[in-house]
Amino acid sequence: MIKYRKKVQAVDLNKSYKIIRKPIVTEKATKLSEFNKVVFEVMSKSNKNEIKNAVEKLFSVKVKAVNIINNKGKVKRFKGVLGKRNDIKKAIITLEEGNTIDISAGV
Repeated sequence: MIKYRKKVQAVDLNKSYKIIRKPIVTEKATKLSEFNKVVFEVMSKSNKNEIKNAVEKLFSVKVKAVNIINNKGKVKRFKGVLGKRNDIKKAIITLEEGNTIDISAGV
């Protein structure tokens, strides 16, 4: 039995801005830039293909690979009240050689 993959649908510009929320600028993310990688916070329900298409459309670069990290929110106590921080989904984007993204410009 042969399973066929779904065709990758193009992502329009408005959806691209919803998928890519903001760049993550930390010490670890800055070190990854030496290896031609960029880290973004992305929409929690997006998949790798949508993220790849969104980055290519917004920044006009070629994406080599997309790795995803799901961080669960911690439970914290503040003034005797228990609360939970939001869950975060991060995407580590590996770019093709010669492509760069200037994060200081913002999304």
